[in-house]
Amino acid sequence: MKKIVVFTDLDGTLLDYSTYSLEPALPAIQILRNQNIPLVICSSKTRKEIEYYRTKFGNDHPFVSENGGGIFIPKNYFSFEIRFDNLSVREEQDYHVITLGAKYSDLRRTIESLRREGFQVKGFGDMSIRELAETANISIDEAVMAKERDFDEPFVLEGNSLQTQRLLEAIGSKGFHVTRGRFYHMLGNSDKGKAVSILIDLFKKQSNSILTVAIGDSPNDIPMLKKVDIPIIVQQPDGNHDATIDIPKLMKVDGIGPGGWNKAVIALVS
Repeated sequence: MKKIVVFTDLDGTLLDYSTYSLEPALPAIQILRNQNIPLVICSSKTRKEIEYYRTKFGNDHPFVSENGGGIFIPKNYFSFEIRFDNLSVREEQDYHVITLGAKYSDLRRTIESLRREGFQVKGFGDMSIRELAETANISIDEAVMAKERDFDEPFVLEGNSLQTQRLLEAIGSKGFHVTRGRFYHMLGNSDKGKAVSILIDLFKKQSNSILTVAIGDSPNDIPMLKKVDIPIIVQQPDGNHDATIDIPKLMKVDGIGPGGWNKAVIALVS
C-alpha cells in the first residue's frame, strides 16, 4: 500500500482567509496524525510563522517557507543522510536546511530601485510592525514573525492594470519574478513546486512507494499542485474556486478554506 504524503498551503487553505483559524480542519489533522500521514506545510509564510502553527497543532514534519525559498527538515526525520549533488544542505538549530530562494537583501534593494523608478510599491520591509499588522489583519506578535524574512518580499502597489503590468515586467528585467497569494510576492528562482519536488524525492527514498497530495487555493500554489499525484483546491471566501488554476487531474472541493480542507482530507483517507 502506498504511503500518503500531504502538502498544504496555509493562508486561505488550512487557515481561514480572514481569521487565520484552523479549527474547522482539526478533525482531519487528527486523522492524519492517527494514521501517521505526513502533513508538510508549504507556505508563503516565514519560518517563524510556520513554526508557530506547527506548534499550535503538533506538527513535526518538514516544511517549506516563503513560497519555496527554504526547506526545513527536522534532524533525524529521514533515516538516511540528506545529500544532493547540486544543492547545499546546512545544519541550523534543529533542522537540515536547503536554500532555494534569493537573498532577502537583494529583494529589498530591488524594491527600493523600483520606487526610484517611480513605481508606487511598498514591501513588508517598508512597513512598521503596526502597519503590517493592520495591512495583513494579523496580531502584533504575528507581524513581528512576518517581518523576519529570508527569501521572499510580499508587497502592495498602487496603480491600474497597465501600471501593474509595467511593474511586473520591470521586476522580471531585474532577474526576479512575482507570484500572487493574498499579496504580491517577489522571488528569485524558486517556487513551491521546486521545493515540493525535492521533498517528494526524499520521501520516495524513505518509503519507496508514495501517493502525493497537495491542497491549495491560489495561483502561488500552482507549481506545488503540478508536482503531486492528487492536486486539490478549496473554495475562496466568495465561494468560488480560483479560475486561474487549471491543471490536469485537479480536484475542486466544495468548502471554503479549512472547511473544504477538512472535507478533502477525510474523503482522501477514508
